[in-house]
Amino acid sequence: MVGMNSPELVAELPHPAVLLERCRSLAVLDAIFAGRERTYAFDPAWGDGVALASMDNGGGDLYAVVFDPAGVFLYGFDHECDATPWREDDRVHWPGLLDGLPPALARYAAEPAFQLDGFFDATVCAWRETGDDAWRCGPVVFEDGESDGADFLFEQLLDADGTAYADWAEDIFERPVDRAAVAAVFSGAALTPELVHQLNPEADYEEIAREAAALGRRIP
Repeated sequence: MVGMNSPELVAELPHPAVLLERCRSLAVLDAIFAGRERTYAFDPAWGDGVALASMDNGGGDLYAVVFDPAGVFLYGFDHECDATPWREDDRVHWPGLLDGLPPALARYAAEPAFQLDGFFDATVCAWRETGDDAWRCGPVVFEDGESDGADFLFEQLLDADGTAYADWAEDIFERPVDRAAVAAVFSGAALTPELVHQLNPEADYEEIAREAAALGRRIP
């Protein structure tokens, strides 16, 4: 959704269980396509009962999604958007960004892994407590044309069949991508040798299968 900011993002994010599987699928796809140069990652045992999905494009833009028993905490940083904390000499968040963040998830805004020089660098922040029926964000307001980078950062997570990832992969890896095979990965299909080789004939299936299994992905 072009022009989407945090308020629109929380209306489009899927159920946490669906989001987790999409995050896992992105990490599996990146393992198949990218070898060691990864953009998307997933750690099912990042903390005690906590999984972490992340994206880092190497150009200053990133996100993290924490799947905690208490709920899901999501944040992103688009270094070129209007909401960047770097718009001020002393970094400051966009007004309202963290307002309403529930105590059960608030510690993640202070998590050292998510800070740069002691500051939580974020342009997008959203959450969904366990038992809640909707995603939430702070009362952020944007004028026409202003952006917090939500559309740029989270496009792949809003896409049910992997089309956005396939578009991105074709651009990044500069070769055609089998969109049906990408969709199969997103649908949860077993990660067979045939499926992996449809995506990348040069991939080492045994290595991919071991990594995918460690991520919790179904293989034959």
